[in-house]
Amino acid sequence: MLRLPAAFAIGFCWALAMAQARLADRLAPELEGRDIEVVGIVAGLPAAGERSLRFEFEPEHAAVKLPARILLSWYRNPFDDDLREGQPASQALAVHPGERWRFAVRLRRPHGNANPHGFDYEAWLLERGVGATGYVRPRGSALLLGSRNSIPDRLEKFRESVRDRFKLALGETPASGILAALAVGDQRSISAEEWRLFNRTGVTHLMSISGLHVTMVSGLAAWLAGWLWRRSAFLMLRLPARKAAAAAAIAGALGYALVAGFAVPAQRTFWMVTVVALALWSGRIASPSRTLALALAVVLAFDPWAVLSPGFWLSFGAVALIFFTADENSSTARQWLRVQWAVTVGLAPAALFLFSQFSIVGPLANAVAIPLVSAVVTPLALLAALIPWNALLELAAWLLEWLLQFLEWCAALPAAVWQQHAPPLWATLLALAGVLWLLAPRGLPWRATGLALALPAVLLPPPAPAPGEAWITTLDVGQGLAVLVRTANRALLYDAGPAFAESDSGERIIAPYLRAIGIERLEAMIVTHNDADHAGGAASVAGNFEVDQLLHSLPAAHPLLPSVPGPQRCAAGTAWEWDGVRFALLHPVSASARAKKSNDLSCVLKVSAGGRSMLLTGDIERPSEAELLARAAGELAADVLLVPHHGSRTSSGAEFLAAVRPAAAVVPVGYRNRFGHPTDEVLARYGNAGIPLWRTDREGAVTVHMTSEDLIVYGQRREKRRYWQDAQQ
Repeated sequence: MLRLPAAFAIGFCWALAMAQARLADRLAPELEGRDIEVVGIVAGLPAAGERSLRFEFEPEHAAVKLPARILLSWYRNPFDDDLREGQPASQALAVHPGERWRFAVRLRRPHGNANPHGFDYEAWLLERGVGATGYVRPRGSALLLGSRNSIPDRLEKFRESVRDRFKLALGETPASGILAALAVGDQRSISAEEWRLFNRTGVTHLMSISGLHVTMVSGLAAWLAGWLWRRSAFLMLRLPARKAAAAAAIAGALGYALVAGFAVPAQRTFWMVTVVALALWSGRIASPSRTLALALAVVLAFDPWAVLSPGFWLSFGAVALIFFTADENSSTARQWLRVQWAVTVGLAPAALFLFSQFSIVGPLANAVAIPLVSAVVTPLALLAALIPWNALLELAAWLLEWLLQFLEWCAALPAAVWQQHAPPLWATLLALAGVLWLLAPRGLPWRATGLALALPAVLLPPPAPAPGEAWITTLDVGQGLAVLVRTANRALLYDAGPAFAESDSGERIIAPYLRAIGIERLEAMIVTHNDADHAGGAASVAGNFEVDQLLHSLPAAHPLLPSVPGPQRCAAGTAWEWDGVRFALLHPVSASARAKKSNDLSCVLKVSAGGRSMLLTGDIERPSEAELLARAAGELAADVLLVPHHGSRTSSGAEFLAAVRPAAAVVPVGYRNRFGHPTDEVLARYGNAGIPLWRTDREGAVTVHMTSEDLIVYGQRREKRRYWQDAQQ
């Protein structure tokens, strides 16, 4: 009776001890923002972007105590191919695994955007043992000091050589990126468009080194070892072929996982293969459920944070479903169809909960993609990694190009993807119970009624404001701005956040958030002015969602304008009402718009609901504040103020604050941003006025609920507390 509680207690204490060790290896707060000279080793494959190079770095010598592993970005472009040992770096450089460098770096503690339904970057860093992030100082004396030649370094150099050879042979094509991902686990050359195609067709698990591929390689190694072993009487007398095959399976899985960089998904599969192989070796083959449970225990012992990864649940869930629905009496074809059906239906509730969508054409796409990629393309990629023969690469690339055309055809089919809001946890668990009932073996009565348990996850509408109420969420997009205003039946996006080096906040933050809360279209989008930190994600939002109306202060030739029908310039005096909520534009006056600089063209929007209001101010500065005071002072009063221009010293004048008289203020600002926003002067001004501040760099996304009964303000980090986040506040 006490075994299960004891196991949970041991697991909790083990995870607690590992968490304590990881959190203790973080950058000390007093070292943030300081220039530090450090000597260390480049660890892992560097990732080259258009204007940056990112790589993990293991410090060896520094004047202060640094974490064992840090993540650095080098913003120099273009990159040189090489640097002679001992030669100072005067221009942009390339770094390679195992090299020893001296850098001047500026570091900060792990920090990421905190948004509802968003990616937890801080958990990702914690799982990988990264205790600080930062960048190489452009004026620092970067110096190559030599290289380390350990076994892990040699392995990483081999992975880099394979990746570079693939790119050289195939060029910057989709096939080269996919083959590099399959051979050495480097997914960074796969474009965002290709990932969207894979998600839409349900084949994402195939386009990187996944559990399926590791299992395939280990199975091939086991079959080959067993076949060869049985050909030798000498070997058979000393070790049974079954045990030799089990050892080969472990070796094959380990070798492939190491070539893949020993990424977390590959680690999980390696431990699963190891547990099964050891069970075969010992001759004490337990039931599939016991074997799976033991593999689960081993994975969590080495990586307690695996439970934070969607891949963990999907991979173990898929294996569990295969065991649950397996029928030894069925033919191979029938068994294959049954497994496809079970995995597709069984994982649908989890996919909706995690990604707000699942692919309806997934079974069709996987029926072609799984055998082609697993049995043909991946072995060709591995052979090409070991044998420098371009014909192997070209054949694999040709097959991939054909497969991509097929996937595009699948993606274009009507209703290819079921997309909806993320269901609540209780509805997801109920749906999972329903699909298990549906997939139960014959003999269980009324199996089809299991579908009824899945209905709440599909039919239950997402939470939304009541008529006359407004929910306003200022998303955490770093140093930028994106605000979603929701009424009972409509939604407005006020700015779309910044563009990043390889993507933008529209694609990475805003679109997943909108899908998860059930927003299918935007009745309006306001792009306040032509600054990259406000307009950078607008094109991605317009590409992912229907936008009925665009209000803006953009130049006439801006490329966003043709993508949305009927764009209109913001003009003071424009007003409308949705679901009992009033919207009014207070700035700019269109007649004087051309005479102003970009920040002072910002569209200022006042949202009023339930007798309360919030003033959204974009990047207006003192001249615009003065103009508003002279022209519309009586309309400025609001319960909540979106702090102008991220809290810069050129805004939030005392007279302006006195006119607004907010009960709370929201500061959209990036963590330790290079502009120093919000400035001490502005913070003091809000403090003297007794106005509490909600900062997105500390609170994450900040949501305001305006109702006739109450005004509620809350931050994502307080609502969803995590020990790895709270530790750095």
